Amino acid sequence: MLGAFANAFRTPDLRRKLLFVLMIIVIFRAGSQIPAPGVNVANVQDCINLTKSGSGAGLYNLVNLFSGGALLQLTIFALGIMPYITASIILQLLVVVIPRLEALKNEGQSGQTKITQYTRYLTLGLALLQATGIVALARSGNLLQCNQDLLYSNSTTTFLVMVVTMTAGTAVIMWLGELITERGIGNGMSILIFTQVIATFPATMWAVRQQHGWYTFALVLVIGLALVAAVIFIEQAQRRIPVQYARRMVGRKMFGGSSTYIPLKVNQAGVIPVIFASSLLYLPAMAAQFNQNSSAKWVDWINTYFVRGDHPLYMAAFFLLIVFFTYFYVSITFNPKEVADNMKKYGGFIPGIRAGKPTEDYLSYVLSRITLPGSLYLGLIALIPLIALALINANSNFPFGGTSILIMVGVALDTVKQIESQLQQRNYEGFLR
Repeated sequence: MLGAFANAFRTPDLRRKLLFVLMIIVIFRAGSQIPAPGVNVANVQDCINLTKSGSGAGLYNLVNLFSGGALLQLTIFALGIMPYITASIILQLLVVVIPRLEALKNEGQSGQTKITQYTRYLTLGLALLQATGIVALARSGNLLQCNQDLLYSNSTTTFLVMVVTMTAGTAVIMWLGELITERGIGNGMSILIFTQVIATFPATMWAVRQQHGWYTFALVLVIGLALVAAVIFIEQAQRRIPVQYARRMVGRKMFGGSSTYIPLKVNQAGVIPVIFASSLLYLPAMAAQFNQNSSAKWVDWINTYFVRGDHPLYMAAFFLLIVFFTYFYVSITFNPKEVADNMKKYGGFIPGIRAGKPTEDYLSYVLSRITLPGSLYLGLIALIPLIALALINANSNFPFGGTSILIMVGVALDTVKQIESQLQQRNYEGFLR
């Protein structure tokens, strides 16, 4: 990987692209440190230090992770990339159930452009809702559960200015991500997510060192490197189903006669099931947060079992939800019937399997078999921060495991592959020398 980056910096075109990406990342991280108008920065920092290991530390961990720690600091980029991720997932699910969106998807590039536009609009709507909720919690004092005022003023004007600022910050983040995609290397949104996850890494590791000493720090580092190697191995693992295309005449030309394969990854769903499960478990904790002054028994029950995440009931629910959402997401993103019909249309077949319905059944069978270890792998990786929270009382943004390690490894592998592919295009020597 380091060799690929070194070779890329020796190529003028790639060097310009990489430096452009680095410039956007610097701007992005700078915006994540600028507080929104009306925020009492000193009180916010005091509250963060007080609640860093408290019961409310893990309540906003998912959104705070994707904002690089900017959420709890109430910066202009406090919402991070989370509204865009949510909007993308919603549009991806709606494509399956709404015929108009499915027709747009099948139109090719023009239809995909339209869906991207819908994603932007939905992102702004979700950002407006999330900003309203976050600022309302900050104004009421329930965001960080401390007795200090997080805002200089509780007026409606300050409230509206903060909401508009955070929503505009999300729009700027979308623009920065698209700039990286157009003029840089890799997927812009993925790189920004990667940047925010990496931003919290040094602080969480140093917190482990301060709380538990060098021995635990070294042990966590060794286990983390082993986990990274294991995640890379499984993320690269795939089941290749061979496909043979028969020869056919089109006019005076002969087509077909080639062999290829359908790659079915062990982790076909990526990090999406973990985000689904985290978001679903986040809802009851959020509801209890708005009812802290209530004497209802369900509020105490949720605060006991579904806030910190170190309780076995929470871990079991989290694991089962990940397994369920893995099967659910794979079933809506990979359609065996569509793949079988396309293969039949172009004269393709799996050796030993008849075209049509038998091919569809075979693909469904293989997909269900390969999704089981993939879902168990996702569940175990996602439980690592919760187990660390229970064993060594590490904070809920434990760097090795869960969403963070999946994003770090996935985006890094994809970016390196794109760099290597561009290097091969520029350094291809050809058959004759």
